[in-house]
Amino acid sequence: MGRFKFLKPFFKQYKWHYLFGLFWLLLVNIMQLIIPRVLGNLTDQLAIGTLNSDGLIRYAGIICVIAFTIAFSRFMWRIFIIGTSRKLEYFLRNRLVGHLQKLSPAYFNHHKTGDLMAHATNDINAIRMAFGQGVIMITDAVVISVITVFLMINQVGVALTLIAMVPLPFIAIGARMMGKLIHKRFRAVQEAFSNLTDKTQENLSGIRVVKAFVQEGAEIHKFNEASQKHVNSNMRLVKIWGALHPLIQVISTISLLLVLGFGGRAVIYGDISIGDFVAFNSYLGMMIWPMMAIGWVMNVIQRGAASMDRINEILLERPEIRDAKDAQDLQVKGEIEFKDLTFSYEKGEPALKNINLKISQGKTVAIIGRTGSGKTTLVNLLLRLVNSPEGTLFIDGVDINKIKLKSLRENIGYVPQDNFLFSTSISENIAFALDDYTNTQVTDAAKFAQVYDNIMDFPEKFETMMGERGVTLSGGQKQRVSIARAIIKDPSILILDDSLSAVDTHTEEEILKGLKTIMASRTSIIISHRVSTVKEADEILVMDDGEIIERGTHEQLVEHKGLYYQLHLKQLLEEKLNKA
Repeated sequence: MGRFKFLKPFFKQYKWHYLFGLFWLLLVNIMQLIIPRVLGNLTDQLAIGTLNSDGLIRYAGIICVIAFTIAFSRFMWRIFIIGTSRKLEYFLRNRLVGHLQKLSPAYFNHHKTGDLMAHATNDINAIRMAFGQGVIMITDAVVISVITVFLMINQVGVALTLIAMVPLPFIAIGARMMGKLIHKRFRAVQEAFSNLTDKTQENLSGIRVVKAFVQEGAEIHKFNEASQKHVNSNMRLVKIWGALHPLIQVISTISLLLVLGFGGRAVIYGDISIGDFVAFNSYLGMMIWPMMAIGWVMNVIQRGAASMDRINEILLERPEIRDAKDAQDLQVKGEIEFKDLTFSYEKGEPALKNINLKISQGKTVAIIGRTGSGKTTLVNLLLRLVNSPEGTLFIDGVDINKIKLKSLRENIGYVPQDNFLFSTSISENIAFALDDYTNTQVTDAAKFAQVYDNIMDFPEKFETMMGERGVTLSGGQKQRVSIARAIIKDPSILILDDSLSAVDTHTEEEILKGLKTIMASRTSIIISHRVSTVKEADEILVMDDGEIIERGTHEQLVEHKGLYYQLHLKQLLEEKLNKA
């Protein structure tokens, strides 16, 4: 049960559902075992001519009552066992997705979306089958086998029962050997399915790139390879499963032949009555199902175990970014301080070196520099998307590692470079961070972000549904909707990470004017490649190779004639060429 330890809370909560289900399942089994005895008695009375019409009606009534009881009990065990397995599926899927939400962003750099989707669908379905149909079949196999053997001994004696049982050890040995192969091969099937899902997801998400580069044929070929691998993995599994089922049928048939031979001889010599023989054969027929069920059980349980192993790999992952034991809630005001901060990703070269910076509450600081200079890494540290070294980054005088993640991130409005929008309405995208909001809040945020007029041009206005990742909107519109999404939070700290790159300089100027009121009352950090975006900031930092190499106001940096001055001249030249 070690591999199923994450399911213990569920079984603790729903144990009575399974117990009630097993009660009704056992009642079905008992009723089924009574029928052969009834048929045996009926046969004996017919054989000796003591059965009259009243007796026949009585037997018919007994059989009808048993049939009704079986039908009702089957309905009940389906509700309690199969129904509870559906609740298990719901519980485990929520547990998995909830855990994925807690994992650090770095985890998703090494695990593909399609693979994770396969875990949440195919793997969880296999676990549900193991604790639904698997529980039913293993109960049937054990209970019916034990009770049937007892009744067979009582009916015809030990000798004939032992003869009928001769093939059973071979079934057990075969099932055990093949069970290990099923486990291994089903895991390979699930991994192939994950790869196939990932290929599908990537192709559909990147369909515009595929078409633009005329790579439809190449992508279809790659998909076919992944699909063929999935088929081959399934065929390897089916060969084992396909061999197990006939093997059990053959052994069961041998058992039946042995009973027919020795049992028929016993009837001829008068050792047992014909009614006993009919009942015994009925019991033996009922034993064949548990024998066959062993194959089904091994298949379903091993599939569930293989899938649980894959799910456990995710659930055992501990998030790198999590609240410290002594973490505190903090009503963030907005003072930020970096003290001798040096930071590296996964033991690589330092992405930031000796950063010393203090941003007072309510000030606007801009960061400019070449690609790869470390600008976005600073933002990742502030959002705790990565952990900063202890004692190097402080918010309102508190080490950022001692602030609860929820408290920190609720007070930061962030507009990333990758403006991800969800496939829902524009209104819901803007109000993403709020549980309750008014139309006025959404409208005001859109106006501040200078996207209100664009939205009102759409037929459905704020209720316009977005395509996947916001494909309905242009790049500039997506950026402005993302800015509105950050503004509506009314955060203490506002971070704009190259969030105006997709708009022209005129629109950029209008957006910055709209944001001036917003930024006046909160700490703001603007990251950009454009000098025009950052020149109005209270302080501008110029970064290169992970270090702050220049700092000051726009006028001071131009006079200094360093890297900032070179960027300024270059962009002035570009503007003149564009106007020419």
